[in-house]
Amino acid sequence: MSFTTLGLSPNILKALAEQNYTQPYPIQQEAIPAILNRKDILGIAQTGSGKTASYVLPILMNLSLHATVSSKNRHVKVLVLVPTRELAVQVKEVFQKFSSSFTERIKTIAVFGGVSINPQMLDLQNVSVLVATPGRLLELVESNAVHLSDIETLVLDEADKMLNLGFKEEMNRIFALLPKKRQNLLFSATLSDDVNNIHQIILENPLVIKIEPEVDQIDLINQSAYLVSDEKKGPLLRYIIKSKDLKQVLVFTSSVYSAENVADKLRKNGIDAISIHSKKSQEARTIALSKFKSGNLRVLVATDLMSRGIDIKFLPYVINYELPRSPKDYVHRIGRTGRAESPGEAISLVSPDEQHHFKIIQKKMGKLVPMIDSNELDIKGY
Repeated sequence: MSFTTLGLSPNILKALAEQNYTQPYPIQQEAIPAILNRKDILGIAQTGSGKTASYVLPILMNLSLHATVSSKNRHVKVLVLVPTRELAVQVKEVFQKFSSSFTERIKTIAVFGGVSINPQMLDLQNVSVLVATPGRLLELVESNAVHLSDIETLVLDEADKMLNLGFKEEMNRIFALLPKKRQNLLFSATLSDDVNNIHQIILENPLVIKIEPEVDQIDLINQSAYLVSDEKKGPLLRYIIKSKDLKQVLVFTSSVYSAENVADKLRKNGIDAISIHSKKSQEARTIALSKFKSGNLRVLVATDLMSRGIDIKFLPYVINYELPRSPKDYVHRIGRTGRAESPGEAISLVSPDEQHHFKIIQKKMGKLVPMIDSNELDIKGY
């Protein structure tokens, strides 16, 4: 199947060709025609499955078809709610990348906390698409800088994380400000009870699209694990990075404290590393992410939440310094490598206390990961 069969306009097809998009992902094949026809969508798909473009392309086309209809200033037509600043910027960039192909001006901006609100208030002039984190959006609404009464399409991206982070009350306040008649698009990596409950509230007769992680994609990832005590995880991590001469390594930790500690120890041992987490300023996070994406930073140490804005087409290495709580999160983490039909490597450092949990992860994933005993390695001096 090609993009030409999905009902997209010639200018979008041209933009896709210029961006080297050749074939639609499964979620795009199902979602694009349905969104063009104004249907509600519940899409369950992991990051890297192409879901952002699956709603960006048809939304832009629908907006362009009705560009002649005048709208009041500061009354946005499309609202995309996301859990993190990084994801907000990433989604905005996708909208801007494809809207540049239109003769009509479709303005997209991203708003989020952690930075001054005044420039965002000024930038909301004549906006068609607003990508926002819930808290900052409500601040802007309360300041009369933006109005939600003319929203035609609402998108909830990474709904599972938004609900886990306790945005539920803020989202309920936002829903109350929206017109009852609108298109609703809800995307999530998992279908948790919270996601299921909220989809029953806001979606009307939705098309449900569930894209399971492809076995072929996981097969592209060379997985390995090391059995190691907690106190030796740091030296082992440094040994792996240095002995294998790894570049552009994404390391996952389970907490802000751990991310900060791991990055600090790496730097003290001559490995260029920066941590990215919710306690860092927006400027620091943006700089770290930019350096890592461009290949000018050897190691980025991230929590699961902050990783949501890290979308690198050919990321070669992922290391689980600590295991995630769920098997789905494990697949989500390692799925950041082995993408775009390019091989990748995923390494997990497993303490004796995590062994049972790692067995469950392997069982759920349907793959056995070879385990190396770190006692057989000479990691002294690392």
